[in-house]
Amino acid sequence: MEGFNDLIHQQVRLRIMAALNALPPGAEVDFTTLRSIIEVTDGNLGAHLRKLEDAGYIKVRKTFVGRRPRTYIALTPNGRAAFEEHIAALKTIISGEE
Repeated sequence: MEGFNDLIHQQVRLRIMAALNALPPGAEVDFTTLRSIIEVTDGNLGAHLRKLEDAGYIKVRKTFVGRRPRTYIALTPNGRAAFEEHIAALKTIISGEE
């Protein structure tokens, strides 16, 4: 089906994309906050973020706050477009229209 995205459709990645899509364009969320929203382990979140980053759907920025590492995640314009196409495809399935 056109617009349906198997990479995004996986449950955890869909939740990640939905959470990031809820932010204004260009806004970031820190790893800890996203982990709390998604309710997954650090390792699980990290693995899914890597797949989304490899696809160009998210941007991961690592920095330090004091001596502590901090990771920020943002949806890219390509990621926002892919998510919107995926949601449109899901709505088509739900409505039963082709």
